[in-house]
Amino acid sequence: MKIIFTLVLLICINVTPSGAWPAYLLFLTSLFSLILLSQLGLRFILTRSLISIPFVLAAIPLVFTGPDPFIQFFKIGELPIVISQPGFVRFVSIAIKSWISILAAILLSTTTSFPLLLSAFRSIGIPKVFVSILGLMWRYLFLIIDEVSRLMRARASRSAAAIGNNHSGGSVFWRGEVTGKMAGNLLLRSLERSDRVYAAMCSRGYNGEPLQINKKSIKKPEVLFLAGAIVTLTLILLLGFFTQA
Repeated sequence: MKIIFTLVLLICINVTPSGAWPAYLLFLTSLFSLILLSQLGLRFILTRSLISIPFVLAAIPLVFTGPDPFIQFFKIGELPIVISQPGFVRFVSIAIKSWISILAAILLSTTTSFPLLLSAFRSIGIPKVFVSILGLMWRYLFLIIDEVSRLMRARASRSAAAIGNNHSGGSVFWRGEVTGKMAGNLLLRSLERSDRVYAAMCSRGYNGEPLQINKKSIKKPEVLFLAGAIVTLTLILLLGFFTQA
């Protein structure tokens, strides 16, 4: 239910036209209501949502390259800085959409364990290959982090500073050479360890299917709640088409 609701929310918010401020406000209100019910804490969610900043920065050129009309924003000496009004509206809309999408993804991932997410993906018909790739990527990520920690400890033990000397290691070129060797070593060690892990998984009966944890059918009240939520999101989307700037 949470995955379906999140997917519908992402589709609706991204299909909503630019400048539909009342619709954006309703989407945010609905999402913040769920965040408060989840008891995760606004500070925790807002801090993690800062990951949307790169997507917002990528849309800044729209402010200066959009269509007419142009408005003088400010002047640097004798040079006027003009911005496109439609481009600015589109930039703000992209920023809001990105932020809401990131908030929805964070809410889903922090309220649902990863094994349950994989099981839910298979339950709604996501292809087995895609789910297997996600599962292996998630597990191998921690293995790579473990290998990086070992390499960092090894480097620190071989470049210790002498007593009374705060500088450890060699020059910048020496550090670059060591970093390059560490990257190559990490690749080889990761490949070798992934082969061992996969062999261990196969020996324990792994067949590409994620483990089904607490699999149960959706009850009628839950279906009705999900249907009501989807209808609400659809109505907000329609409101966006009537209230766009």
